[in-house]
Parts: sequence; structure tokens; C-alpha cells
Amino acid sequence: MFTGLIETLGTVQSLTQEGVGRQLVASAPMFAGQLALGESVAVNGACLTVVETHRDWCRFEIGPETLVRTNLGALRVEDRVNLERSLRLGDRVGGHLVQGHVDGVGKITRKEKDGEWVMLGVSCPPELTTQMIPKGSIAVDGISLTLMDVARDGFTVMLIPHTLVNTTLGFKQPGDAVNLETDQLAKYVKKYLDALKLP
Repeated sequence: MFTGLIETLGTVQSLTQEGVGRQLVASAPMFAGQLALGESVAVNGACLTVVETHRDWCRFEIGPETLVRTNLGALRVEDRVNLERSLRLGDRVGGHLVQGHVDGVGKITRKEKDGEWVMLGVSCPPELTTQMIPKGSIAVDGISLTLMDVARDGFTVMLIPHTLVNTTLGFKQPGDAVNLETDQLAKYVKKYLDALKLP
């Protein structure tokens, strides 16, 4: 479980094919040295397990399902990734509860500057927007954000200067893919309501 508050930006140092999976080494000085083997880390919002760690880098194994269902399969060396360690019991939840289970991949459709802030538009499958409401929460590349407007096939969020400087959304552009995870509570509510419609 995570909060959607990104701790640091890592840099993809190497990607190695391993059977149907892939090994990812991310450079993250200071951050990597705090990790333990077997620890969970959200990488662009996808929960991965640390299989090796060093003072300046950490290594993860990415399974075939994750490669297909997230934007991690399209990563290249030198790409930047959002990193967040898992939540500890007793920690403050500054964002919202994020599982690290990506529901789908969206695409940035627009990025409009408004002073120091940026309005970001994202398109996504309609089955995801049925789990969103204005002022609700959404994790975009693992970043906890507040939904502004929700349409049938997409949504908008507003990015503050801090988010622009410290996460991948500061440099991603229209056409780029982003991992999406809807709010956990919304999933339970939708499943319950869908069950009520059954004959």
C-alpha cells in the first residue's frame, strides 16, 4: 500500500530481458540505500519487489503481466521513473490509499499552462471513468491527484509546481502513456451497484 506521494525520481540505468520478464535497474542515489531486499516500491505506480540494492541503485524484476498492462514495458534506458516506498502503519496518508495495482494505461491528451500550474488532460477507457468522480482521487504514474472534470473517456487534473518539478508529469507530453489506478473505494461501490442490477 502507498500514498501517491512520490519520494524521488529515479533514472533507468539498465533493462535486461529475463525469459518472459525483465530486470530493471534504477539509479536513485540516497533513496536506494534505504531499501531492504524484498521491500515493495511503487515504480510509476506499479508495485515491484526490490531484488537487489546498492547505495546508488536498486534492481527490480518485472513480470510479463506488468509489462503488458502498464507503461513499464515501454521504458528505455535514461527514462525517469517515479519511486515511492510502501506505507508503514502509523504513517500519515498525505495523498490517498494507493495499492500499486495499475488498472489501465491512459494517454496525455493536453497540457495547458496556467501561470505556474498546469492543467493535464488524460484519455482512458470508459470502464475506468465509471470509477471516478470530480474531486475524487486518482493515481497517475503513482502520483495522488484530485480529479477536476470527468468525461466518458477521460479526465482532467491540475498539477501544482511541486508536482511538476518532482515527478514524471513535469516533462511528459501529450501522446505519452501514464499508469492509472482508480480509488479503491470506488471499485467496491461500483461492484456493489453492478451486482444490484443482476436479475
